Amino acid sequence: MSNDLVKIIESNLRGIHTSQYDLSFNELADMYESGELTINPDFQRLFRWSNAKQSRFIESLILEMPIPPIYVTETAEKQYDLIDGLQRISSYLHFRGTLRNAEHLDIGFGDKLELTDCDIISELDGITFDDLPSSLQIRVKRSFIRMQIIKKDSDPMFRYHMFKRLNTGGEILEEQEVRNCTIRILDTAFPDFLKKLSSEQSFKSVTDNVSDLKSRNAYTEELILKFFAFKNNSDNYVKNIGDFLDDYMESVALPKEEENHVTFNYNEEEIVFRKVFKILSLSMGEQAFSSNNKAQDGLQNNFRSYHYEVFPQALIPLIDVIDADNNEHIRLVREVITEIKLDPNFISMTTGGGKNTKNALDQRIAFASNKLSNIEFKND
Repeated sequence: MSNDLVKIIESNLRGIHTSQYDLSFNELADMYESGELTINPDFQRLFRWSNAKQSRFIESLILEMPIPPIYVTETAEKQYDLIDGLQRISSYLHFRGTLRNAEHLDIGFGDKLELTDCDIISELDGITFDDLPSSLQIRVKRSFIRMQIIKKDSDPMFRYHMFKRLNTGGEILEEQEVRNCTIRILDTAFPDFLKKLSSEQSFKSVTDNVSDLKSRNAYTEELILKFFAFKNNSDNYVKNIGDFLDDYMESVALPKEEENHVTFNYNEEEIVFRKVFKILSLSMGEQAFSSNNKAQDGLQNNFRSYHYEVFPQALIPLIDVIDADNNEHIRLVREVITEIKLDPNFISMTTGGGKNTKNALDQRIAFASNKLSNIEFKND
């Protein structure tokens, strides 16, 4: 057994090729400006450090404190994609005024960080890079950081798992933000597909009541991922939705030769998605995933995850029967979905604890599917 284990480990090690360099922050900034060092836009929006955190990092450079390494992957063109170190690199670029794609933090190109809340040298507060004495400017520019490079001939799965382990340096991220970045190491098509569909008007109209914060943090893309995962892979759902979505997104993005790869027909899946959400948008609008309003015996204008998991799945088998351009069809769908939402049995299935199991999910979808499948859709 021990010999077999050693062989397995040695076999995996043969797919790992790394190197490392010590570079100054000024060299990294030049690489960023020239395009040699790339920060993917999906990754870039994960830059979250407050001005105070950024300032304390710059203070560390000025005081010549040790800095943890950054991690990059080498591309076929011998350029580098950043996979860990975003907060540190972006803080330096902000201090120098060369940071791009940080509009979510109201930072534009040319904006220079003004130091604040420095907890060792408080005299640095209010200082920008231009205000520093030239000797300290040089010290900051020449501060060194180690760059760990995952070479282009390394196994893509190793690079993928490397990013998952690093998890962008411990900064608190939403799960879908991490998925979007990690999956890009394997394949860009699926995360790009989710992002494209998140702008589809029918989908947007039924998810408008998702909070702005969740929307900014890739939650709507997670909802689309959830739609396809439940549609195509519900047999593998147990209880942990995060692991379930991770596994499905990874399976779609895996190279075809990998054992766990699943085929995803982008054109066909997009047609189904658009039909389902067009029907929901026309029939229910912003109440598509809302719960009942006990006080008024009607529906609220809120968003409930359990409802989102049910109604798109229940409508999938009917998309070729329901004519979205037929007003009577749309009226019937609204009537029945509203009836389902107000049904005491369905309310019980979608409220309270312990409802995130596969059996509970199947029960909810079956309840809605049975009601909807009994509608008699007549064509003019």
